[in-house]
Amino acid sequence: MTTVAQHARLPSDHRPFLRRLATASEPWLYSAPALILIVAVMLVPLALGLSYAFRDVRLLNPFSGGFVGLQHFETLASDKNFARALKNTLFWAGASVFFQFTFGLILALLLDRPFRGRALAQALVFLPWAVPSFLSGLNWAWLFNPVVGPLPHWLTALGIFDAPTNLLSDPQNAMWGPIIANIWWGIPFFAITLLAALQAIPRDLYEAAAIDGANAFQRFWSITLPFLAPTIAITVLLRTVWISNFADLIIVMTKGGPADRTQIVASYIFTQAFRRLDFGYASAIALVLLLLLMAYSLLIVLLRQTMLRRA
Repeated sequence: MTTVAQHARLPSDHRPFLRRLATASEPWLYSAPALILIVAVMLVPLALGLSYAFRDVRLLNPFSGGFVGLQHFETLASDKNFARALKNTLFWAGASVFFQFTFGLILALLLDRPFRGRALAQALVFLPWAVPSFLSGLNWAWLFNPVVGPLPHWLTALGIFDAPTNLLSDPQNAMWGPIIANIWWGIPFFAITLLAALQAIPRDLYEAAAIDGANAFQRFWSITLPFLAPTIAITVLLRTVWISNFADLIIVMTKGGPADRTQIVASYIFTQAFRRLDFGYASAIALVLLLLLMAYSLLIVLLRQTMLRRA
């Protein structure tokens, strides 16, 4: 009788455990399709691409594909073209983000004030963001062309150029061509995000500061900037990472030339992969760029947390 009673109680003893297991696994079952899609579309190609960095993958060599270890990284350490591309990337990203943020903040401050036709002005300001980057690069390459473009003639009239010349063919100043195009294309990103943050600031603070005698600059420094600081940190971080990986304008306008003076790391990856068909070496460069951007992102996040703690 005791044995029968014990066997009779076993199912009821296990029911709470099974119910807890079913309850705990229920969210995972619902999200399983999305997780499988993310793994299949993002993680698997990422892992496969990173594995190429340690293999000899060249499309023109049918016998390639073997494991080479750190050979690509040893070659990369002595690659002068990569060192120049890394230097150009710092200048490309730094100048682009600085001017995009500066002009974007000015536009956001202007659009935050009520005036007649503000809706139309906002639509015109945000228009460059809707233009495809490939088309934007073609348009700016045309504008810098001294035969059909107006910019070289205007710069000559202003005394900046001695004669109408193509800025994109000048090894000393060619990088400024894609940077100017990138500034024009990316200003709306900062304008949109900073304008949204400005409109969330309580107006009572400005009224109280004005009553206390604070001038416009003091109100901007004491109220606007502290409220915008979190948005500025995130937008600068995101935009820097995007621009460092953004080679569309350079590929369209200069193809990395002249003499690799406009070659950045992202365009150098494109050159190695799709022109020289060396996917192994291109993956090694991409891995180095990934690690550098991760280190930069971690540094920005730590600095932001430090500033928040001090505040």
